[in-house]
Amino acid sequence: MRATESFPGCCAAERVLGFVSMDLQTSVVHDGSMTWTSPAVDVPDGPMTGSDRDILIPYLEAQRHSLLNICAGLTAEQLSGRALPPSRLSLQGLVRHAAKVERIWFRIRSAGEDVPNLYGGPGDPTDFEDLDPARAADEVDQLRSEWELCRDAVRTLPLDLEFLWRGEPMSLRMVYVHVIGEYSRHNGHADLLRESIDGVTGR
Repeated sequence: MRATESFPGCCAAERVLGFVSMDLQTSVVHDGSMTWTSPAVDVPDGPMTGSDRDILIPYLEAQRHSLLNICAGLTAEQLSGRALPPSRLSLQGLVRHAAKVERIWFRIRSAGEDVPNLYGGPGDPTDFEDLDPARAADEVDQLRSEWELCRDAVRTLPLDLEFLWRGEPMSLRMVYVHVIGEYSRHNGHADLLRESIDGVTGR
């Protein structure tokens, strides 16, 4: 377990994560100019025992950070590239999709916040299709910001909180499970994309 860090208002599950600040990364190219690369990030550890909240929150955080860890060190152009044709998937598209999914499930559906959907909302392919390398740095930052907004939105809500989805009750507990599954699936896609881009594996 990594050293813990204290955050005002955080529950025990969040304090054990040891969140790592991800500063903007740049590298010098041959002409002396600077080019952005996706920032490095540590994947936080979590407890092996505890309450549902103490298990679910750190496991989600590990999945969140795994996506950006897979992206770390790549340029905007590499993130936006579709490295496995004929698939339309890209790492930039996955980052955009993750931000959209987080907002839908935690802020809009669970917390009932009146905020607009990102990238057209559920079922809209804009997050995967409308890519521009010039926006990659901002979209990585957007995902990190959305994480924080989602943490705040559900921090005090009980896991037994329910809302209607497709006419059936769904609990916040199940939302955590669903979003963890969403990240796990797409992190597998991201692993394959990263290996195809520069041969890096095991992130």
